[in-house]
Amino acid sequence: MAHLLGAENLRIAFPHRTVLESVSLGVDEGDRIGIVGRNGDGKSTLMRLLAGVATPDSGRVTVRGGVTIGMLDQSDTLDPDLTIGRAVVGDTPEHEWAGDAKVRDVISGLLGDLPWDGRVGDLSGGQRRRVALAALLTGDDDVLFLDEPTNHLDVEGITWLAAHLKRRWSANAGGLLVVTHDRWFLDEVCTTTWEVHDGIVEPFEGGYAAYVLQRVERDRMAAASEAKRQNLMRKELAWLRRGAPARTSKPKFRIEAANQLIANEPPVRDSVELARMATSRLGKDVVDLVDAGFAYGDTPVLEGVEWRIAPGERTGLLGVNGAGKSTLLKLVTGELSPTSGRVKHGKTVKFATLTQELAELADVWEDRVSDVVATKRTTYMAGGKEMTPGQLLERLGFTNAQLSTPVKDLSGGQRRRLQLLLILLDEPNVLVLDEPTNDMDTDMLAAIEDLLDSWPGCLLVVSHDRYLLERVTDQQYAVIDGRLRHLPGGVDEYLELRKAQDAARARGAAPSGTPTEDSGSGLSGAELRAVTKEIGAIDRRLTKLASQVEQVHATMAKHDQSDFTGLAVHTEKLRALEAEIEELEARWLELSELVD
Repeated sequence: MAHLLGAENLRIAFPHRTVLESVSLGVDEGDRIGIVGRNGDGKSTLMRLLAGVATPDSGRVTVRGGVTIGMLDQSDTLDPDLTIGRAVVGDTPEHEWAGDAKVRDVISGLLGDLPWDGRVGDLSGGQRRRVALAALLTGDDDVLFLDEPTNHLDVEGITWLAAHLKRRWSANAGGLLVVTHDRWFLDEVCTTTWEVHDGIVEPFEGGYAAYVLQRVERDRMAAASEAKRQNLMRKELAWLRRGAPARTSKPKFRIEAANQLIANEPPVRDSVELARMATSRLGKDVVDLVDAGFAYGDTPVLEGVEWRIAPGERTGLLGVNGAGKSTLLKLVTGELSPTSGRVKHGKTVKFATLTQELAELADVWEDRVSDVVATKRTTYMAGGKEMTPGQLLERLGFTNAQLSTPVKDLSGGQRRRLQLLLILLDEPNVLVLDEPTNDMDTDMLAAIEDLLDSWPGCLLVVSHDRYLLERVTDQQYAVIDGRLRHLPGGVDEYLELRKAQDAARARGAAPSGTPTEDSGSGLSGAELRAVTKEIGAIDRRLTKLASQVEQVHATMAKHDQSDFTGLAVHTEKLRALEAEIEELEARWLELSELVD
């Protein structure tokens, strides 16, 4: 495969420590690389160096002539005075970008709910982030650097982005480097994993699941100081191999080695013991929602909700933004009273919510971590063992030096971990987690999941992190059209339901909030539905044809260049595909004019 860019002996240091030391690596055509590591170990720094945004203290980065680079970093650089359309496609004439299947796919996948002529400055931070990502994906860069691209995307958006990147960056097309804490996304998209730690970059073959396997093998040969880390990764691997069938097929190599590693590993959670403990602490009644509904004025949000939460239940909630998930949780916790039906709470129920606002730390902002923890209970039961708060802090990644650090000086991830510890030390028996993965690296997510495995109460989780939902919950529900629906098939079933829902809406009316929104086309309802349906069919066909063209190009690149007969056959096939694409694009433009 052709070489795209490389780094030789990179070194960069800040006043208090060295981030990277003598790092040499390269990116080739078709590489899809996930970059993982603890917060602060240099993942984003490495990406900025390779992209040419930052300059190393020593060493160099070389880029092959003609290779273009695009980067999505965590800073907001969009001009607030631009319209969304101008920010995404620039001055490109409408007939050009509207005839590009790739651009249409990006717009529908990321910006379907945003007004095309809306002003960037009027958008929320999450919406601006999506616009920036869309602007990058509509380009034709050879190498893409994506720093936390899944932030502010829901489960459907993350699934779409993974599928889009896999189509765009095939085995022989361009290079892709991603920094993300979304482990499902890493597994779905990446074929190589780089772990940044202790000033070096260590490569691993495969996505997150394969990385865990190889890291376990590496840790088995490490010194005794790595024992705790090793055991945690082995538990993570055990869950991966025993989990959903789609995930257990990920590591294609060393399957027998993986099975041997976890042969004596106990189940992730002792469900019988947890249920016994939860029943003794909670009693038989937790929360019952019976035909419950809620409305804000004349606007109904939920209706007919039947949900009887059992002791020890571990449930994940799915739904698009604004579907009513937060309202449902407020009914469960008693913050809101239903406008119809009833909600019954058990007598011994004690709620706690891990919010995104860090409210638990507001009164201790100036205090040291050790002083904050000392005000709580002196012991805590975890995994059948009695542990002190200090031991729990160590389990969650705090060092002895950090115990004397003021809360205000902690990183975002450290504050989240301290917030969770303070909540657990209060010993609630129903814990609500609202987007708990913010500001946490993969190691810390694994540590928190390990801690939650031994927690015996009810766990209700709202998160766009698919991996977390499948890891810490035993069942999933979705809020769809104001009703609560059980998902025996998990997240995959939810995505299928959402696709069917979108398809049904597309058959009934033109999609709103897109550049082709109907604003008085003169067509009847039936005619409009027929045109919209044909446009959708053309979109799908164009996407398929684009994939076939990529395959033909890849085949021709591998073909024996001296076999002129074979090359002629492939060339003729390519011409036929391009002719069909041209014909369909012309028809797409014709139909688009009808609904403008």
